[in-house]
Amino acid sequence: MNGLARLESSARILALIKLANVGLTLIWGFAVTYVFVRALPLREFQSFLLLVAFGNFTISAEFGLTSIIYARLRRFWLGAGPEVGTADKGNFRLEEMGILFLFLGLLIVGGFAILCIALAVGGVHTGMPLLFLLFFLSACLNLPALLAKRALAAVDGNFLWEALDCLRRVMTIALLLSILQGLDPRLSVAMQIGVSVAVIGFAILQVHRRLGMSLHHWLAFRTGGGHVRAHYLRDIGASAAFTLSEILAYNAPYFTIAAATHDARPMLIFDFFFKMSRSLSMLVRAMVEAALPRITRAFHAGDGARLRQLIGRALAVALVFALCASGALLVLGEWLFTKLFDGRAAIDRVDLLLIDGALLALAMICVSVYVQAALGRFTHLLGRSLPFLAGSLLSVPLAKAFAPDRFDLLFLILYTVTLLIAAGIHGLSIRNLLRGRA
Repeated sequence: MNGLARLESSARILALIKLANVGLTLIWGFAVTYVFVRALPLREFQSFLLLVAFGNFTISAEFGLTSIIYARLRRFWLGAGPEVGTADKGNFRLEEMGILFLFLGLLIVGGFAILCIALAVGGVHTGMPLLFLLFFLSACLNLPALLAKRALAAVDGNFLWEALDCLRRVMTIALLLSILQGLDPRLSVAMQIGVSVAVIGFAILQVHRRLGMSLHHWLAFRTGGGHVRAHYLRDIGASAAFTLSEILAYNAPYFTIAAATHDARPMLIFDFFFKMSRSLSMLVRAMVEAALPRITRAFHAGDGARLRQLIGRALAVALVFALCASGALLVLGEWLFTKLFDGRAAIDRVDLLLIDGALLALAMICVSVYVQAALGRFTHLLGRSLPFLAGSLLSVPLAKAFAPDRFDLLFLILYTVTLLIAAGIHGLSIRNLLRGRA
């Protein structure tokens, strides 16, 4: 374990393995589109994109509770020392883990039930309902994976999780690509579910051991639920509202575009933008999470100079990532779009320039959100998310009303402007944080 501890303590090694995992996650995300746009008819694929959006919504609907657990468990771990398994510092109790796991399980069951109803009544049109249900379940496994990731990170298990997740990603990508070699898509997705369950289960077991937990802690739902109600309902409310705002802001255009037109191009362009923004956000998250052990230590120790240095570095690296991504899109964007969507639509230079502007704004937003969520500033983040939500919800209907013939272009303009405004708001928020203001 000494070797593992050295790996955990190295910010550079941690950043490298996180970036490697991000690379695998991006490959998996693009591979999903690459495989299923070829394996499914176009109408089925459009329904599949809505399924992906619903899956994203369900995954995000954990309402930031894993972020709350990270912030609370991190404070607990930093202050408890060797007695972490039994101490009850910072109002944290081990029973909170069990009640959160129960909530995530119920969320998956609820989402699955909604999808079953939608398939039964024809709300989602597909001739392959079993494939859709299996894919949804495989996506929902990212909920317990997120709990494992953040709990392990809070107890200095970042490297362990990233190594496990890299293994999971490699195996699921291989299974996904095997569909193009003739493997039944349903069998492929079912096998991916099995791989994910095994890896996540092992990771949760490591959390169990590091915290010195017993089976009682996982099953004491009454005790855990009572502690949650008594001590941090306010945090849950703010985190839930903030997360819901973010979910709607990032995913609403999938549904508003589907309601506005049956033309596939606007949906494909937004899906392309969504993939680019998700790619950048994952890169920024990896870089920020590699620095979070030091950022959280500096914040809780009241070391303002160190905090300013670390967050300044994070912002600079995020901006470099965004600039590199923007440049790459200008050079390769048209080819990538055509290749990704099998030539079913085209994207032009103006669209790419707008996406580039949105990515630059997103870099600032991501650093602000990831850092402040780790510090438990959920109420503060909620207020800064509402303008983005309003702009996202209004972009499609306003574009459709004022430019019905090119509403896809006007939508992209409005959405980019919304992100730029949100970035300015988050920039002020970070400045106030570094100056010690609320």
